[in-house]
Amino acid sequence: MGMFGIGSPITTARADEPQGTGTGTAAHPSSPIPVQGPPLGQAVRTTLGETGLSVFPLIMGGGEFGWHVDPAASHAILDAYRERGGNAVHTSDSYSAGRSAHIIGQWMHARGIRDEIVVGVRVGSSPEHPGLGAVNLVRAVEGALTRLRTDRIDVLYLDATADSTTSLEDSLATAEWLVGAGKVRALGSFGHTAAQLVEARILSSAGYPRMTVLDVPYNVLHRQDFEGDRRLVAGAQGISFTPSQALEHGFLAGAVRSRSLVAQSVRGVQLASNMNRRGTRTLRALDKVGAELSIPTAAVAIAWLVAQRAVAAPIVNAFAVSHVEEIMQGIGARLSRAQLADIARAAA
Repeated sequence: MGMFGIGSPITTARADEPQGTGTGTAAHPSSPIPVQGPPLGQAVRTTLGETGLSVFPLIMGGGEFGWHVDPAASHAILDAYRERGGNAVHTSDSYSAGRSAHIIGQWMHARGIRDEIVVGVRVGSSPEHPGLGAVNLVRAVEGALTRLRTDRIDVLYLDATADSTTSLEDSLATAEWLVGAGKVRALGSFGHTAAQLVEARILSSAGYPRMTVLDVPYNVLHRQDFEGDRRLVAGAQGISFTPSQALEHGFLAGAVRSRSLVAQSVRGVQLASNMNRRGTRTLRALDKVGAELSIPTAAVAIAWLVAQRAVAAPIVNAFAVSHVEEIMQGIGARLSRAQLADIARAAA
């Protein structure tokens, strides 16, 4: 498996931007010839909308930390990510009953790198502090700060999926206090409808903090939740998009392709939903492009995702250092328009 070098600058390209071949000759927009991107490194950064934060165009998710990945292995994953230029992590107060955040906090403290890392935390679905009411929201943030060994959260994602009673205005009022107290730098959304995002922007005109980052599950197989009203609203408001489930619970990595393997996987239920003709077509299309670029299937899935104009930086979980090596190659790979279209067509 080839690895990219570290330390060279890169400008992340979108599908509709001219792409160089590395020889100074621009590739034809519809050319099927694979184009290899520059190396990864510390200069690889994208801006998260109005937050003022600059992040590597792939955010390391902590969904497996403390669950299927022990602390030592989690730290190795985070080290590998950082060595390749990564500077942003994401966790939730519901991940492993808070152990994920604790592991990330231990890692930042031991390395002395808190100021280098952009930390995103999703709150609202923890059994301990459920919902986005004032008391539970403050307690959830305080708990996350303690576990992370830090005094502030860079992006606080408000999870609306588990709270249908607290008004958006009440949640934003609490968030306003958290921002004013220096405990939160920017607000993100998870589970809010397009109408709620519009409402949030209207409320911001009254002085409430803006929701400037959006997390919606999104990948080549799962596009319906974002493409539509949410995409239109996010684009109009300049909201930065950091989608989760970038590999569709691991299916798009291509390691599990038979029902017997699905039955053995901890993600069996989620994987089973894609064990059909559409899923098979999609993996074949990813395999084909991977062979052309000499990169893993998972890297192609990531490359397709970051090529979408709306995407700032996907949130991707990893089980091992080898997985980090695979997915990070997706940032250094550029797909031609023909390749992007072939993958999307296979997944339709």
